[in-house]
Amino acid sequence: MPSKQAVIFTLGCRLNHADTALISNRLSEAGYLLAVDPPSPDLIVINSCAITAEAERKSRQLLRKLRREHPAAKIVVTGCAAELSPENFRESGADIVFANPDKKNFPAAKPCGRKSRDTGKDNFQENTVSVFPFRTRAFIKIQEGCDNFCSYCIVPYVRGASRSRKFAECIADCRHAVEAGFPEIVLTGVNTCNYLDDGKDLAALIREIAALPGDFRIRLSSTEPHPSNFIIPELMADPANRLCRFLHLSMQHGSDRILQAMNRKYTAGEFTTLVQNIRKLIPDIHIGTDFIVGFPGETDDDFQKMLEAANQIGFANIHAFAYSVRPGTPAASMPDQVPSAVTKERMKLLTAESQKLAANFALSQIGKDLPVIFEQEHNGILSGWSDNYLSVCVPAGSHKPGMIIKIAGNEKNLAGNLKNHHSGSML
Repeated sequence: MPSKQAVIFTLGCRLNHADTALISNRLSEAGYLLAVDPPSPDLIVINSCAITAEAERKSRQLLRKLRREHPAAKIVVTGCAAELSPENFRESGADIVFANPDKKNFPAAKPCGRKSRDTGKDNFQENTVSVFPFRTRAFIKIQEGCDNFCSYCIVPYVRGASRSRKFAECIADCRHAVEAGFPEIVLTGVNTCNYLDDGKDLAALIREIAALPGDFRIRLSSTEPHPSNFIIPELMADPANRLCRFLHLSMQHGSDRILQAMNRKYTAGEFTTLVQNIRKLIPDIHIGTDFIVGFPGETDDDFQKMLEAANQIGFANIHAFAYSVRPGTPAASMPDQVPSAVTKERMKLLTAESQKLAANFALSQIGKDLPVIFEQEHNGILSGWSDNYLSVCVPAGSHKPGMIIKIAGNEKNLAGNLKNHHSGSML
């Protein structure tokens, strides 16, 4: 029986949650008992995020809070913010700081004394499986790093070059999750569509996972919008591949001028055509995106093009980010930085548009069968998610959690998605 207690706090993306699942198993194998909120933990791990300056600030803020609350605990910080500025975390109270490449050796790895970008391009093994003691979905890491070097993005500098997890190990990790009873497998990476190991691409990986026995479905995390990725919706159109009708395609902007300055590899028109072609194959697919507001040089006209693109494409959800200066990236030294007050006003407008579009998508699903996995019960309400990523709520006791169940969408069980719909009009 383990006598040492550990708790892990995860900030940021789905890939970070997948990394945490791998760390969790390594800690269990090292004799730690994982807990949600132990009163006196022996070990605290913070898996940090640095995608924005605010995310990095929150990571340090959490560290300081936990150091005050648990002065006797050993606190370890890893993740992207730790990779970017290890000295700041040591000064804020961390006992040990691990670089991203050392996660796979945790807890035996040596702490890093400086930033340590992983420049290797070789495919990798984690040499363990993922465990999810407190989750209802399994986030499986299949890919790491990025070669795109978008001008605003710190990820290539803290995650390294694009590389893929060994095919056999990905399948083994997914098999372990299915046998553990997880009804949804979420494939994660910095750019999952870059997956390639020994000639086997993402399509081959999906087909192999789908062939595993069990009642489960597969969801993809964020993917890059490129015409070569059209194989994914083609796979999605075949029920045998078990793929959720969901794609998160990061558009980032609606102005071609800004997209070029961002070093994105497409125009707004090409992105729109890609989405239109996807919807011809899968009419009820949930298409989500990311937009960056206030990128250097963004004019009112550029921002208006973003709003027009969002409306024309009809995204089911939009993650809106205010541009954040990341030292060391090309955009940090670009002229015409947008004043924060202007960015805040534009964020309000984009958020309002996002809420309207999300309600529009939910309305389009009323009267349709939605495969739902119910996850949580609270105050007499059972809630879960459809395969096309709508929140569905029904009375507690009406269905069993943890199973894929078809539910007819209606205004009552989709009410949480329709909060901006009033008397037939969108606000």
